[in-house]
Amino acid sequence: MPLEIIGEIEHEEVIASGRSIRELSRLLKVYGEGRWRKLKGVGSVRLPNGSVIRAEIHW
Repeated sequence: MPLEIIGEIEHEEVIASGRSIRELSRLLKVYGEGRWRKLKGVGSVRLPNGSVIRAEIHW
């Protein structure tokens, strides 16, 4: 069972945009042009053992 994000992600923040994103060339190749940003936030995550923790999430 993979990790599962439960509920809302709070305190969203941009941590990289445009050419600062290391995987920008792959994103452009696979998904095309767009306003690409790397974000982070805090949310509740259910672990494979069933326990729930608060964690910083990057996407």
